[in-house]
Amino acid sequence: MGEMVSIPVEEYQRLLAIAEGVSDVLAYNRAIEALAAGEDELLPSAFAHRLIDGESPVRVWREYRGLTQVALAEMSGVNRVQITNIESGTKTGSVETLRKLADALRVSLDDLA
Repeated sequence: MGEMVSIPVEEYQRLLAIAEGVSDVLAYNRAIEALAAGEDELLPSAFAHRLIDGESPVRVWREYRGLTQVALAEMSGVNRVQITNIESGTKTGSVETLRKLADALRVSLDDLA
């Protein structure tokens, strides 16, 4: 076993709090860098809440991008009826279909799944 140091519990807890603060700052910096590099984007809270509440991600992202179902169908090559079915939850869509929609919406496949 290596060298050991004993410190009071209060000092240990203070050091833990500092470490958590440093971790938060690093996470913040990574998020800011991803935004600046165009690797991520901010989503208004109204749209984020819709996603959190379980609304169809395809619908939320489509509306956020200001697209109609017809426009998304044209951009993605996915039939408008398929988009309607995916948005309503009656169909899930194949991975290939979701990939086309994700590319057209400029989001990751994970954002739609």
